[in-house]
Amino acid sequence: METTTLYQISLVAAFIAGMVALFAPCCISYLLPTYFANIFKERKNIFFMTLIYSLGIFAVMMPVVLGARSLAQFFFRFHDVTYLIGGIFLLIVSLLALLGIKLPMPNISQNRAENSHDIASTFTLGIISGITSACCAPVLLGVITISVLSPTLLSSLGVGFSYVLGMVAPLYIASVFIHRGNLLQKPFMKKKITDMQLFGKTYPIFVTNIVASVTFFLTGALILMLLALGKLGMPDESVTRSITAVATFVTNQFARFWFIDIIFVLLVVYLLFQYIKNAFTKKESHTSEHSCH
Repeated sequence: METTTLYQISLVAAFIAGMVALFAPCCISYLLPTYFANIFKERKNIFFMTLIYSLGIFAVMMPVVLGARSLAQFFFRFHDVTYLIGGIFLLIVSLLALLGIKLPMPNISQNRAENSHDIASTFTLGIISGITSACCAPVLLGVITISVLSPTLLSSLGVGFSYVLGMVAPLYIASVFIHRGNLLQKPFMKKKITDMQLFGKTYPIFVTNIVASVTFFLTGALILMLLALGKLGMPDESVTRSITAVATFVTNQFARFWFIDIIFVLLVVYLLFQYIKNAFTKKESHTSEHSCH
């Protein structure tokens, strides 16, 4: 087969296919609500925490892209168990989010919990979201299919990265709108509703705690209910065909314009650089503000 582009599957096509994969029911039902719940739980530096969350997803998906067939088989074999553990985990996180307790160190002091970023917890949530997404057959088969069509390891890596980037790109976009709208810094969001006593400790309950807790709880409960009803079983191949069809169609449209992928790479590098720069700049500003207090 003659190759007229840098990769047999265009990077732009892989990116768009990743966005299509995100909206597969078994993927979006866990990944998106978990992300929004975590953002409400954290409140501080949306860009930085979104970046950490997405890195957890990349940490799971990229080994599959690079040919870890045993990992892919593991996800298929333990599909139901993964969703069961993920649902129960979200119910536990729901309670911790309500109390403002950070994972994975629940005994952390209250002052530190208020002022620090819960990086480990956010990364863990990203990993679990990545695992549940990988357990979704269309998502996993889609990335495997389009990466296999790439002639070299480097091209497979580029296509796979673009695919996963397409999955998390809506999260980056959402974080920009949330930040610009200053939604989580509204006085109402910072309002304390009550105090809760548990094991001799007092936990202040804020509006954001309640929003995050309810979102985690509803997502976990929905996952367990759908699993019990058999609605989270391995789906048919229609979504997988849609993902690969989109990738193939876009690639064919761009086949004569070989420079499109180069422009795409340059644009991605620039936007990611700006995003990471803003994430760490705002992280440092938050740290300096807390040190002044």
